[in-house]
Amino acid sequence: MNYNYLNLESTQGKIDGVILRKLIVHKDPTGSLVETLREDWQDVFNSTSPFKMQYMSTTPSKIARDEDKWHVHKHQKDRFICVSGKIVTAVFDPRENSPTNGKLNLFTMGPNNEEEMYMIVIPQETYHGFMVVSTEPGYLLNFPTQIYNPGDEGRIENKRELNWQKVREDFGL
Repeated sequence: MNYNYLNLESTQGKIDGVILRKLIVHKDPTGSLVETLREDWQDVFNSTSPFKMQYMSTTPSKIARDEDKWHVHKHQKDRFICVSGKIVTAVFDPRENSPTNGKLNLFTMGPNNEEEMYMIVIPQETYHGFMVVSTEPGYLLNFPTQIYNPGDEGRIENKRELNWQKVREDFGL
């Protein structure tokens, strides 16, 4: 089983509805600034993808969130940005009427590589999760399109659509 990892330079075979938005890092001698969400970014912020809330999660190295189960939302889209460390975000498409049904995407994300500094929009009804593949913890920002609602989210058993141990091996963890 060999996995293909995607980023801004390599997007062939991307799941239907997944959006990657390049983030620009502005640097000067005093540090850096990255705009993370703007209302004029119509591909990720519009009437069907409004701003509702933002949160940050911190995850230790080698840890996959929901390793044995996928995360899924009925109505919410997630908008992830990795702001520290490096993560692999996995998206699996179980949607029966989707042109990419049955497809798995793995996206490498992190601020230390220009091709990996982006926002990913994860469509509703797709299964997703992420793992930190850097030696330092990963910091993830999410700008979901809905206020937290436990009735909208679920966990689905990972039926070998993805082997997180293989991802660890691919990154020498």
